Amino acid sequence: MTKRYIGGILSANMLNVSAAGASGIWSPSMVAGYVAGAKWPGSALPSVEYLVVAGGGAGGIGGGGAGGYRTATGYAVTPGQTIAVTVGAGGGSATDAIGSPGSNSVFGTITSTGGGYGGHYQSTVNGGPGGSGGGAGHLSGGTGGAATPVTSPVQGYRGGNSSAYGGAGGGGASAQGVDATGNSGTNGGAGLYSSISGTSTAYAGGGGGGGESPGLGGVGGGANGVSNSIASGIAATANTGGGGGARGYMLNGSGGSGGSGIVIIRYPDSYPALTSTTGSPTVTVAGGYRVYKFTSSGSITI
Repeated sequence: MTKRYIGGILSANMLNVSAAGASGIWSPSMVAGYVAGAKWPGSALPSVEYLVVAGGGAGGIGGGGAGGYRTATGYAVTPGQTIAVTVGAGGGSATDAIGSPGSNSVFGTITSTGGGYGGHYQSTVNGGPGGSGGGAGHLSGGTGGAATPVTSPVQGYRGGNSSAYGGAGGGGASAQGVDATGNSGTNGGAGLYSSISGTSTAYAGGGGGGGESPGLGGVGGGANGVSNSIASGIAATANTGGGGGARGYMLNGSGGSGGSGIVIIRYPDSYPALTSTTGSPTVTVAGGYRVYKFTSSGSITI
């Protein structure tokens, strides 16, 4: 009994296997793909899975908002297609002023929005909008930054509001920053875990607010806030999209910088390696997947 495919014959006991994969003979990789049910010999990679996390916003007296978080399967690709990858930078801090929002991360048609900056005081007490919003600074009536864009899928949550002297936490990918109702800083919103790299890792946590007792950064790279006796905030963890930690409100200084973003793609390892890449991604093959992890901008060609 034999089975036919275009170009030749496969014997029932699969004896005709060679490393060369000559016409009419299956190579070992073809056999593995057939047995796994993943593909027929010569078939093109149809789609990839992605994680796109933007840069986090800088802290002020409120915590910085986390960068937008987007992930999904089934992103369609075609042979020969080149797809640009942009890894967003974290927002930078500023002395005695608000810092900057994080920068967007992009994979093809998928854009994650940079995190909002943490609020300061007086006219800049409100947190900035972003993938997750920044927390409000001190003085009553501060409003946390909104999570934008307000579309499906949700990329993150708003920053915390402040009705007293404590700075509020920045929003994270899975929760809003905690509202501040006293003189202590509050916690940043938690991020989300992803196992796309092969290891469960948290991304996009909001930064903690500053105050008499500082708030904690959200899981996913968000930095802790600091107390009033410390002028400079703590930077968020690089390549997590975490929000920067807030500084205290009694001294002049700057909030912590936001964490840079990351872009990761993967697909079943029964398909061959990509034709080419730029930007020096880390490439691993494990757990049945080929994984390409970008910590700086570049591209892939299918």
